[in-house]
Order: sequence, then structure tokens, then C-alpha cells
Amino acid sequence: MKERILKEENAVLRHSAVERAEHWVIAVSGLILLFSGFGEFPMYKRYMVTQIPGFSWTGDFWINLKIHYIAAIVFTGAAVFHVAYHGMLGHQGLLPRKGDGKDSVKTVLSFIGIGEEPPSDKYLPEQRLAYAYIAAVSLILILTGLIKVLKNLPFVYLPPALITGATLTHTAATFLFLFGVIAHLAALALKVNWPLIKPMFTGKADLDYIRHRHSIWYDELVKDLPPEPEKEEKMEPSDQRPAEAAGEAVRETVIEEPRTGDAPAPEAAAEPPEAAEKSDGDKPVTS
Repeated sequence: MKERILKEENAVLRHSAVERAEHWVIAVSGLILLFSGFGEFPMYKRYMVTQIPGFSWTGDFWINLKIHYIAAIVFTGAAVFHVAYHGMLGHQGLLPRKGDGKDSVKTVLSFIGIGEEPPSDKYLPEQRLAYAYIAAVSLILILTGLIKVLKNLPFVYLPPALITGATLTHTAATFLFLFGVIAHLAALALKVNWPLIKPMFTGKADLDYIRHRHSIWYDELVKDLPPEPEKEEKMEPSDQRPAEAAGEAVRETVIEEPRTGDAPAPEAAAEPPEAAEKSDGDKPVTS
């Protein structure tokens, strides 16, 4: 998918169907991992979650463990696909950049009326930092979770210190992941970020919003717009006469010469007086 401006819809194509699918698969499987992971602790019975209609199963350790394993397979597969897919396509829009921390502070301060928000690319600086945070925590969860799975296999032996360290690290990373999810949802709760929610469902963002808040990205999209065709000036109906009619009009304007029988005879030119006298003197005198 090529990101582009959709003028007829006053929108920008921001996310492809593949990007939306992988986002929701990771998000849903991540939430299931959190829920089932906490279900492995003796807490849902204690806090009467099992009393909620339809949630009696949450008090069963083995059910939560199976759900956790299935969600972990889906989450890991989606994460691997995400890295491979965007790596092959060379997408780097979400990778952190120099100055993202400083720009993120300016953005947050602008929400309370202090200063102005810096111009942004396709992704806001805080989005790039959040992406790096979630990616690092997810990698820790996957690696430590893999160790926790391997230790349960009968033909695999791992040192007790490694198992203990992996378990503690996995638990700590779980709380870090939970914090990241809460922060992500809190950011979307801000009114200024509401226009970013719709593109995760439809793939399309409002053009005016992109022009205002993602001006750097908008300028790049404008460069890719095809040139508009030149509009031919429409002639009025009176000016659209065919060439034949114009030629006939020209021929009608030719002045016809007068015919010989119709024109009056020209008057004889008067002779000069000197010529008249001379002619009279030449005549013979008669008696």
C-alpha cells in the first residue's frame, strides 16, 4: 500500500489492511496474555472475579495456562511477522529519532498551553518512543517466556538460577507491559489524539488533521500528487461557428462590380478654353 492523499474523500490513506490486522492481532493477544497471566496467580478467586457471570473459569490455573500459551504463540508469531514484513519493505517511520525526547516534552507542554507543538512526520515523537518501549518489553517477555516453557519439557535441563531469573524478569516485564498499555490508552483518551483512532479501523485519516498536525508528512504526500490536467477554455456557442459558415460570410462581403447596361454614361470632360479658341480659328470662313 502506498500512502497517499484521497482528495475526493478529503482523507489520507494512513494504514494498510496488513498494518491494521497485525496491530489488532498483537493488541488483542497482548491483552489476553495479561489477563491469563494474572489468572495464574491466586487472585481472581480472592477478588471475586470468578463471581462474574461467564468468568467462573478464571479461577482454574490450568485453563489460564493453556490460554496463556495459545495467546503467546499468536503474539510471538505476529511480532515476528511485523519485524520481517516492515524490515523487507524498509519501513522506518516508527523507529526513534534524535530529538524525540525533547520534542515529546514540547508536545506534552503544548497540551496545557505552554509553547507550540513541533511539526511532526507521519508518527508523533512520543509514538516512536512508545513503540521502542513496547518493542523492548515485548522482546523480554518473549525470551523469558520461552525459557519458562523450555523448563517444563522433560528432556530439557536448565540451571535453577536461570529459571529463577527468567521468572522474575518475566513478571517484572509483565507489569511494564501493563503500564505501556495503560499509557497508550490514556494518550488516546486525549481529545487532540482522537483523530488517530479512526485510521486504526478504516485506514484513513482526516486530511485537515494531517495537514495541521503532521505537516512534515503532509508536505511529502503533496509532492507525490500527480499534476492536475490543464482545463481547456470552453467557447461560447456563438463562437463555435464552423469554418464553412465563416468562409461563406467572407464571400458575401465581396462588392459586386456594376454591370455595363445599368451604369449611367460618364459626362464628357470639358475642353480647356484655349483648346476651344484654337479650334474655332481653324474653321473656314463662309460667306
